[in-house]
Amino acid sequence: MSVQFGRWNFDGEPAGEEYLTKARALFGPYGPEARGSYCKEGLSILHHAFHTTEESRRQIQPYVSASGMVTTWDGRLDNRVELIEALRGRVTGDASDVAIVEASYEQWGLRCLPNLIGDWAVSIWNPAEHSLVLAKDPMGSRHLNYYLENKRITWSTVLEPLVLLANDSFVVNEEYVAGWLSFFPATHLTPYVGIHSVPPSCWVLVRPETVMIHKYWDFDPSKKIRYRTDGEYEEHFRVVFAQSVHRRLRSDAPILAELSGGIDSSAIVCMADSLIGHGRETTPRLDTLSFFCNSEPNWDERPYFAKVEEKRGRIGHHIELGPEGSAEFEFESERFAATPGSGGHHTDAARDFNDIVVSQGNRVVLSGTGGDEVLGGVPIASPELADLLTQIRIATLARQLKAWALSKRKPWFHLLLETASKFLPFSLIGPPQHLRPARWLQPDFVRRNRFALIGYESRWRLFGPQPTFQENLSTLDYLRRQLACCPLPSHPIFEVRHPYLDRSLLEFLFAIPREQLIRPGQRRSLMRRALAGIVPSEILSRRRKAYMTHRPLASICASWSLVEDLLHSSACAARGWIDGNKLWEAMNAAKRGEQAPLVLLLRTLTLEAWTRSLTGWGLPTSGRSHGVRSRERTPFHQRAQANETQTRFSPTG
Repeated sequence: MSVQFGRWNFDGEPAGEEYLTKARALFGPYGPEARGSYCKEGLSILHHAFHTTEESRRQIQPYVSASGMVTTWDGRLDNRVELIEALRGRVTGDASDVAIVEASYEQWGLRCLPNLIGDWAVSIWNPAEHSLVLAKDPMGSRHLNYYLENKRITWSTVLEPLVLLANDSFVVNEEYVAGWLSFFPATHLTPYVGIHSVPPSCWVLVRPETVMIHKYWDFDPSKKIRYRTDGEYEEHFRVVFAQSVHRRLRSDAPILAELSGGIDSSAIVCMADSLIGHGRETTPRLDTLSFFCNSEPNWDERPYFAKVEEKRGRIGHHIELGPEGSAEFEFESERFAATPGSGGHHTDAARDFNDIVVSQGNRVVLSGTGGDEVLGGVPIASPELADLLTQIRIATLARQLKAWALSKRKPWFHLLLETASKFLPFSLIGPPQHLRPARWLQPDFVRRNRFALIGYESRWRLFGPQPTFQENLSTLDYLRRQLACCPLPSHPIFEVRHPYLDRSLLEFLFAIPREQLIRPGQRRSLMRRALAGIVPSEILSRRRKAYMTHRPLASICASWSLVEDLLHSSACAARGWIDGNKLWEAMNAAKRGEQAPLVLLLRTLTLEAWTRSLTGWGLPTSGRSHGVRSRERTPFHQRAQANETQTRFSPTG
């Protein structure tokens, strides 16, 4: 992992050493090791490294080729061998990832981007064409933001220098706020109108006179994988899952794997142990970290992660989650929090986690994020039934309706109506309960940002890709938005890797019949069948993992004085985002133990605390917004401009 920063003044004026020094101070903590820079003819690029692989320690960035091309790379290239062979001698077998990427771009231009498999973000300066390319991998696992003005473009892995060093005033992006208060903001958004994030699977081509944005790759709905037997699907899954884990074990430092006791994290650890046992990996050691919570009566994962520890013959690190207080949604005054998700959470558990990472020398953390969503963790029958409905396979539809009706204990006619309703627009039937905005949001705010507040949910189309494929893309879009909101860790620094978001694995899962992933009464059918003998049977056979319900409420109650202070004179209410009285009613209902959307309440408190934290940096937070209705499916620059609805503030330099 590494971080990058750049500024290109189109008129050739240098950025200035004082400005670059300030930029280094802001993004340098995220990359404390090797530093590099390139400054020439109005172009300034800075790079700070955090090494996680042997190859990264040998590379010098920004990387300048013989032709003068300047490449700055933050990522892990998983198909190094294949690209080296395809480049036919242009690079050697021990070449760094950035050298391979640069040679690929020189050979194929922008057409090389679909061939870069891995987690990455890249900037490429082409002096011959006087152009800059910014691009990200299809999952959007790395951050890359940019701020385009009339005479320059500035880009950065982190937002801090773009906000704090700009000679401009910004507008807090209302659509981003709406996304934060629902199912995460769209991936091209940042909290500031005018500052954009490079979307996943896209490149941004910048020239002084024009900017082009293009999606260079997407999943192919025509790709189908069909086998005769279940065993063939199971074998194929084991191969692509092992490949995904193998790709993320590439590190010359010990790796830390989350081990929750659920099937996702357990499968990663067990597969990693199998690969390491065969001597295929470079990492010296795999550690595990498990959380437990004594205050949650229905959430005790210790019997399950203990089974994995027993299988691997090694006890991992354990952290108890206690009833936390205001640290859940407080922000440090001495550090600028660029997003609502980048501050706070300085709990005892977080400090214990940091101590473990530092003491064990872990530089990579393996996460099970995405497994539940892409492998049938939620037993929903509608996508499969919709496929049969659109294909007019009446006999098979009737048989599956009967099987699912028995499993769900619902009349088959209700299942059919639920499936058919997925094709109808919300204007006719209204959004389902789980997509409806929180009741304490202001009606005008809801009207302006309805699309973001329903999670950018789109209805299935009768014609085109199958409904299961449409549902897969919708799920993936949600996961991309979730990743985009995850801040980069800096105290300590580590790189998070997601085996279930591997492109090759997802291509396989999106191409097979959905009935392989989930069957009536068989949640995660393919995963359970394929990993028998690899993952302990107690985990494969367990029911769905429980959720914590008491701890979020305990956090609110333990910090009730702070809640009262935040809501006494709400900055979010002053901006026209929330109705303070209704939010106060919802908070009191939660405190009394009544049913309440605790996650949304905590997010609202976090947003309120973040909005107030801007004041400490000279950023005004009061004033009501007067906005326009947000556009659905417009180009994202236009949609960002359409949401300039908040009070402007001028950052300090």
